[in-house]
Amino acid sequence: MLSNMEISYITKVRVRFVETDPLGIVWHGNYIQYFEDGREAFGREHGISYLDQKENGYTTPIVKSTSEHKRPLRYGDTATVKTIYVDSPAAKLIFRYEIYNEQEELVCTGSTTQVFVTDEGELSLNIPEFFVEWKKKVGLLNE
Repeated sequence: MLSNMEISYITKVRVRFVETDPLGIVWHGNYIQYFEDGREAFGREHGISYLDQKENGYTTPIVKSTSEHKRPLRYGDTATVKTIYVDSPAAKLIFRYEIYNEQEELVCTGSTTQVFVTDEGELSLNIPEFFVEWKKKVGLLNE
């Protein structure tokens, strides 16, 4: 049985000069990198990092990403990225993101969907066993 509990992680990112456009604001495409920063921090914190996936014979390429921009970030700002795992019965990883500025105003929201691909390049239509075990460990599935 699936649970409605939220599993999330919050990390900080510092806006670098190279991430800004001639107007001095973060170029919209760089928010996808901030999503990745959040996703990698989430994975390390919750034991489902890219390295954990690789050790189990899988990679998880992104097949869908969305972003909605509400306010600008500027060079030197420190942004807070909240990464939220969205549970699904399908063989995929879905994350939602909320990015806040230093004034705790919502700057950007988005989502990514990843699928499981074996080291041989085959799409996994079933949830890999290591991922089932992870869901049990974090309380998303009953034993």
